Amino acid sequence: MGAVPPLPENGGDEPADAPAEPPRPRRGERVVKLRPEQTGEGYKSVYSELTRPTIGSRLRTGIRATGEVLITFGLVVLLFAGYEIWGKTVIVDAHQNDLNNQLAQEWGGNTDPTVAPTGPTPKPTPPAEGKPVAGLYIPKLDKHWVVVEGVSPADIRYAPGHYPKSAMPGQVGNFSVAGHRIRATFWRLDELKPGDDIVVESQSEWFIYKVYQQQIVRPSQVEVVAPVPGKPGAKPTEKLLTLTTCNPKFDNYQRLIIHARLDHAQAKSAGRPPELGG
Repeated sequence: MGAVPPLPENGGDEPADAPAEPPRPRRGERVVKLRPEQTGEGYKSVYSELTRPTIGSRLRTGIRATGEVLITFGLVVLLFAGYEIWGKTVIVDAHQNDLNNQLAQEWGGNTDPTVAPTGPTPKPTPPAEGKPVAGLYIPKLDKHWVVVEGVSPADIRYAPGHYPKSAMPGQVGNFSVAGHRIRATFWRLDELKPGDDIVVESQSEWFIYKVYQQQIVRPSQVEVVAPVPGKPGAKPTEKLLTLTTCNPKFDNYQRLIIHARLDHAQAKSAGRPPELGG
């Protein structure tokens, strides 16, 4: 006798391979048709109801897009700030090195500022615009620049600029210098107080000026760089120095002015002045 096949669990009333009844949806569940249905406007996707944008989805998309734009804008601002702080400083320092070499060559190839040039001193000629004219030191800020001739945007892009027709270092009148309010140049000029030293280097001498006034003026008050500051047309009797820059920081609707008076001069053959650690 052969093996007897087991009876189905339903008792044999239905064939074993009969299709099972599809499960009924639970309460709250939604049945989605698997095939598109035909409408008067054509076939309708089975997912159209699920993917149709709502007010909430549009709002979320708008917020997400706005957030991405703000993040991108923030990164651009950070990159620009980094360039303003570090990038410009590196560029200005590189140009200052070039200007320092030019100044040394014009002063007879003397690269040691503690040694006066030998031989007869050449007759001074009016400096050409954009060319180096003097060294400028502010010991309190531990800063040193080469000053160029001219105050146009191109002249003072990488260096403080000497106002044309104003006095030269050590002369009677007002040796006036303008500089940008950036970290590489006159960023900390507001820290200077009466009594602080400003040292100017010429070909053969050091000129030590003492600050006597700091003031804030409007850009139109150009009389601050007159031979007698604040008194246009007056005949000068003192040897003064004036530094000008924008104010406040990151803006330019004012001007910060530093006035100094010549205290004494020292020949470069005598070495560096004590104010510079000589």
